Amino acid sequence: MVDNITKNIKKLVEDSERDGSYAKIVPSIVKKGIDNVNLNMFDEDNRNGLLNAAGDEFFKRGDFVQSVKAFMLTKNIPKINEIGDEYSGRGQFSQAIEMYNLAYNFSHDKNKLVICGEKCLVESHLSDALRAFAILKDEQRLIRLGDICLEKEKVDVAIEVFAILNNRDKLIKLGDKCLNENRYGYAARAYELAQDKDKLSHLGDVLLKSGLMGSALRIYELADNKMMVEFIKENFSADQIGKFYA
Repeated sequence: MVDNITKNIKKLVEDSERDGSYAKIVPSIVKKGIDNVNLNMFDEDNRNGLLNAAGDEFFKRGDFVQSVKAFMLTKNIPKINEIGDEYSGRGQFSQAIEMYNLAYNFSHDKNKLVICGEKCLVESHLSDALRAFAILKDEQRLIRLGDICLEKEKVDVAIEVFAILNNRDKLIKLGDKCLNENRYGYAARAYELAQDKDKLSHLGDVLLKSGLMGSALRIYELADNKMMVEFIKENFSADQIGKFYA
């Protein structure tokens, strides 16, 4: 029992001395920045201790960029997630997801990404939900997100969802819908991701008839339609070819 008490007292003294040393050094680290400080003269425990202490100080000051750099070096998953929670609480979901992704790369614990993705889904931050579910390669949640995007007419996000899911049928169907609604940019993106050269060539024909020579040329190039590319280049002026859809 006496030995245990002695060991505990010794540890407390060592911890106190170490904390005192950190208090002397951390301000210098904070002043210089994580990228500009060399801590190689310390052993791993002390180096990590200093970096974690500096990360905490940066966090208190609201400098999350420097804070996450420190915690990345020590692979401090709880602290990285804490920064993500702070961003999420502020409604900065893109930044939160990036933090959770960094932590996920170390821990493979998907819980934070799932929770944040679902929150984004509920609050209609659909691009952020896409990012979270794409990181996890969560097919079921991506399918649900795609359906919600179609309901809400968020065509741009829906196209990216179906591309990740490699669902060519839905991409082509969505491209056709956009073409019928004269939403040429979205139609082009959908057909391009579906790798459907025939659909792209048809879109090029529509654009050509509409006098949008520049856009038609770009689409024919995507379709690898060499004949129509040459036709436009040989028969229309640079001024005419400069016409694009909005």
